[in-house]
Amino acid sequence: MKFDTSQASKVMQIRSRFKGRAKRKSIRTSTSRKTYPRLRVDSRLGISSHPNLSKSLKGCVLVYVNKVGPYFNPHETYHYYQLPVCRPDKVEHKSLTLGEVLDGDRMAVSLYNITFRKEVAKDELCKVKYSEKDLELLRTAIEDLYYFEFVIDDIPVRGFIGHLEEGGFLPHNHKVFLWAHLSFNIEYNGDHIIYANVSTKEQAPINLDGVTTPFEVTFTYSVHWFPNELKYEDRGKRMRENYFFPKTLEIHWLSIINSMVLVFLLIGFVVIILTRVLKSDFARYNLGEDDESDELDQDDNGWKIIQTDVFRFPPAKSIFCAILGVGSQFLALATGILMMALLGMFNVHRHGAINAAAIVLYAFTSCISGYVAANMYRKMGGESWVWNINLTSALFAGPFFLVWSVINSVAWAYGATQALPWTTVVLLMALWVFIGYPLTVIGGIFGKNWAQGFDAPCRTKNIAREIPSVPLYRSTLAHCVVGGFLPFSAISVELYYIFATLWGREQYTLFGILFIVYGILLSVTACISVALTYFQLSAEDYRWWWRSIFSAGSTGLFVFLYAMFYYFKRSNMSGMLQTIEFFGYTLLTCYVFFLMLGTVSFFASLKFVRYIYVNLKMD
Repeated sequence: MKFDTSQASKVMQIRSRFKGRAKRKSIRTSTSRKTYPRLRVDSRLGISSHPNLSKSLKGCVLVYVNKVGPYFNPHETYHYYQLPVCRPDKVEHKSLTLGEVLDGDRMAVSLYNITFRKEVAKDELCKVKYSEKDLELLRTAIEDLYYFEFVIDDIPVRGFIGHLEEGGFLPHNHKVFLWAHLSFNIEYNGDHIIYANVSTKEQAPINLDGVTTPFEVTFTYSVHWFPNELKYEDRGKRMRENYFFPKTLEIHWLSIINSMVLVFLLIGFVVIILTRVLKSDFARYNLGEDDESDELDQDDNGWKIIQTDVFRFPPAKSIFCAILGVGSQFLALATGILMMALLGMFNVHRHGAINAAAIVLYAFTSCISGYVAANMYRKMGGESWVWNINLTSALFAGPFFLVWSVINSVAWAYGATQALPWTTVVLLMALWVFIGYPLTVIGGIFGKNWAQGFDAPCRTKNIAREIPSVPLYRSTLAHCVVGGFLPFSAISVELYYIFATLWGREQYTLFGILFIVYGILLSVTACISVALTYFQLSAEDYRWWWRSIFSAGSTGLFVFLYAMFYYFKRSNMSGMLQTIEFFGYTLLTCYVFFLMLGTVSFFASLKFVRYIYVNLKMD
């Protein structure tokens, strides 16, 4: 048997004709304003797959219609019944998990009558009479390469709404066709469904150009069953082999090995150089008074001179400690997600499973942010610990709510499925109000009560030392460029695949490689931070607290620059909804990079500064 896999390749042939389109017509018409029954959100989080549903499929096979959307805008999707297609008198929605709702799924029962292992040569689905307004809506959807998604036993089945033909220069041909017949090809093993696909080749499409209204279209379908020896547990392999969207995600071990070699060389270089330099510094600074040299090379070895200022606490201690707390929380969150993925707790064919798990983990790891922030704040002598805890809880939640509000409002205005139902919004707010915020407060109370003294190895004077001027290559800007670019270079190879997964059609399964890259990123950040802090202290600049955060946190800026390159040069996304969603959530992602890597950088620098001054012979 052969399945229809040529549609995606045909799309790529006309890809350049639609790239860079300034405006995209959406399907926002009076049709999209129709009301539907309330969407039921299941309490399940979608971390593991549904129970086996196909064992009871000796009778009716349920076909759910899900969503439609432009082929090149992955996150611009609409309810299938917003198009003028065959629909029941009363639309009944499927109970969805939290992850499926977050992923934009809106599954509803269809009119297709499919019986398990029963062939259907050709059966009528319904007849639809189209007005001129309906035809214009269909033409717009077909011209924008709208595809549909059905779901059969948790298997996504995709195809195009219609077919567009363009050719010639003089005269120019532009024809729009509608696929009115769908052929379902379903593979089975025993009483299990293994794979499902849809084809449109059995019947010629209907030309929508030059028709008079009212125009009646008869929608039909056929069903073909094919045996397959593949086990039900391995059907995920079958889904990956025949994929509706083009495949570009491949194993990239050579690139990863290349990055690992470069990173290990960089780490080794930093460790060896700093070890030799520090050994020389200790030998010079720990000499007796009789043997002490008359003049020290203060450009390279001036860090002893600022021993009475190096542990002077930074300004804006409350927000400084809040950054450390939220950064520690996201470090725990990222590590937890990767560990769960390595343990096989996520099904790649289960929509939104990682999104749902991340939201729940964010709520339950809020205690980490409260503890770290309040503990460090009290060690620095802070008194307004209540304000510090509230600031910590809002440091990420506030910007996230603002960005999400804009995106959700635009999606609602477009009638897109990315606009969350009010029940889901209430559920997420309750998760933060009753779990996230209280855990932040509890963690902050424990952190405040268990805090001990800062225990600085050097006494800090009341009057701060004057900081000498430094050349441009030792300035804050230079440190941020170096401290941000090197960690970014460690993940640049993997970053394309991550973007192709988040903003494309790929299914990421290489979590082992991602975990390695994650470890490399943290290691490079720590090493570069230590080196930059040493160079700053050698220049007699003791303001290393904030600079250690911004130097590594600037990696988020490089990630955003790459995101702009990806959007304009590596993708075909367009339209206001997709653009706002892409850059809104990308800004939040870069903000998370800033918090995470800034936290790693600070604690690595703090450990290093403590080490060199503990081993220094004081006057």
